[in-house]
Amino acid sequence: MRRYSLLLGVLLLLVAAIGGCGGAATPAMQMSSNAPADTDFGTTRASDGGLFQVTYTPALEPIAINELHQWTLHVETPEGAPVDDAVIAVSGGMPEHNHGMPTEPQVTEALGNGDYRVEGMQFQMGGWWTITFVIDAAGQQDSVTFNLKL
Repeated sequence: MRRYSLLLGVLLLLVAAIGGCGGAATPAMQMSSNAPADTDFGTTRASDGGLFQVTYTPALEPIAINELHQWTLHVETPEGAPVDDAVIAVSGGMPEHNHGMPTEPQVTEALGNGDYRVEGMQFQMGGWWTITFVIDAAGQQDSVTFNLKL
């Protein structure tokens, strides 16, 4: 009986832990974020190596939990010239929870004038998220990471 109770307790803890990362976000979860105090949550950033200036615009405002949506990504040079014909990879996750996104977002269309459609964006819980874009254009590669607080 004692072994059964211990096993049940461990199982309940496991279910609670898994439920915390997958279900609907509660208001407390949506406000949770332990991102460093100086974290930039802006929608425009210079890439890590300074090759590109990148802006994202989500189709949902505000971004909702468990809603599949798309973003428009705008890529330009530091001087403001649009960057076309880029190959862009997308990844993301929650640094505090050490897990990725429930989907595999990807650039599905070059819209012209430095704009790209990113489909498959979805976040399964509130908190601090990072989304990284690796951009290959004109023989050069650079990356940019955005911080989101949902």
